[in-house]
Amino acid sequence: MIRNLSPLCLLIGAMSCSPVPDERDGVNLSPAAASHREARLDEALQTAKDDCLLMVWSEQAERAVAFDRAHDRVKGGAISCATGTTASQFDAAILAIREAAKSGNKARMLEQIGLPLLYIDSEGERRPIESREMVEDIFDEVFDARMLETLGRLDLADMTVVPEQGAFFELGSLWLVVDEKGGRPSIVTVNRQALDDAARAAREKAGRNQATPIPAQ
Repeated sequence: MIRNLSPLCLLIGAMSCSPVPDERDGVNLSPAAASHREARLDEALQTAKDDCLLMVWSEQAERAVAFDRAHDRVKGGAISCATGTTASQFDAAILAIREAAKSGNKARMLEQIGLPLLYIDSEGERRPIESREMVEDIFDEVFDARMLETLGRLDLADMTVVPEQGAFFELGSLWLVVDEKGGRPSIVTVNRQALDDAARAAREKAGRNQATPIPAQ
């Protein structure tokens, strides 16, 4: 059985790609052998990441090669492998979201939203929003001052990716997803319950570190 092959290996078949070594192979290895195995694993993971980038770049008319290589790795794995687009596309979307949130311009904020949008309120109720008109009707509830403040400080370095699901911030309070390979992501989930959980976790962490407490919302 072929396991853990990179996407490019699956695409072009039996060329020079190799499977990622199975972790069980490292049992009872000498320190030198274990070190060599780790080096092979790192090389295989880097190869897989590069393969994903090559596949995504093939779908893009314009590429930010240096930026994408330098920023592809975030929490959860490689952006290109997990989401089907590049770090530069996420960075551009995050910048646009930050600027829209800080501007207070409703129209600019609406441009960053993908449909359908899933809104989860503070009680955990899931409310699918299918149209632009529905978004506008509850815009002030979904994107209140607290949510806009959160959006205004998004940063690529704080993003976590989940393969085939997208990328999230603040314990899942905000999810970004790509519609097409190599494209620019948009907001598809706003989870107010998760935002409350993130704020509570931050307050608890501040208390443990004897830092200035974050005021309750």
